[in-house]
Amino acid sequence: MTSTGAARGRAGRAGVAQVGGFEAVFLDPVGQAVQQRWADAAMTVAFEDLPPVSAFPVVPGRRWGPGLWWSATTGRHVTAGSNAMRTQLMVLDRDPDVTGLAGRPVRLLWRDSRGRTRSWVPQLFARRADGTALLADCPGHPNAGGERAQNAARAVAEACADIGWAYRRLPPLDDLLAANLKWLAGYRHPRNAGRPGLTEAVLEAFTRPRSLIEGAEAVGDPIAVLPAVFHALWHGQLTTGLDTPLHERVLVGPRGWSSPGTTGGAQ
Repeated sequence: MTSTGAARGRAGRAGVAQVGGFEAVFLDPVGQAVQQRWADAAMTVAFEDLPPVSAFPVVPGRRWGPGLWWSATTGRHVTAGSNAMRTQLMVLDRDPDVTGLAGRPVRLLWRDSRGRTRSWVPQLFARRADGTALLADCPGHPNAGGERAQNAARAVAEACADIGWAYRRLPPLDDLLAANLKWLAGYRHPRNAGRPGLTEAVLEAFTRPRSLIEGAEAVGDPIAVLPAVFHALWHGQLTTGLDTPLHERVLVGPRGWSSPGTTGGAQ
């Protein structure tokens, strides 16, 4: 995969989409907009390394505006435009198959059946371990964005399918699951692994399922140990059910263990 600088030599400046295909617009290393045939850009451009092609809108009266999410996957910040997007970033950041993340790195251009130029900037880009990618939007409710968003979703899905990628409108998470993930995300940074050897001791303490507090106390002072337990839960080294509230008596087990009553297994 080449840099945007290399791709720039084969691309023109941003303009009107060509008839009969999709075009990609993104920013080169010096912040200039570059336009390239979508299929070529998908093969050569590391979108996960790019800044937003356009700023996230600030909506007056909203309680949550654009901000930054520190990614445990990449060790860098990703721009998030809404609380719904931040929640989906949290999910993808915890997915072991995701290797890169970016917010709004590419604009897609195409012409509709009447020859009119249309464009859309998906909110999220996630690179998969196999080199494919997911483009996604994070609506706060199913009808968010109205007809324009629905039409754009169909077009972007087609553009992604043409190159073996995927596009999704990611539905909001269940409130309880979101709250549990948010709690664990607070311990995603490597500093929460604690002193040398603590992670190994924590994993050893939960080789058989036991309550959170029992396992922590088996290692040492819970105040020092619990951050390492939550860090291991975030990274999937330990598992527990996330469809019930996290508390000191929740059962925690080793990687791959499925908590009784957990839909779809523990994560």
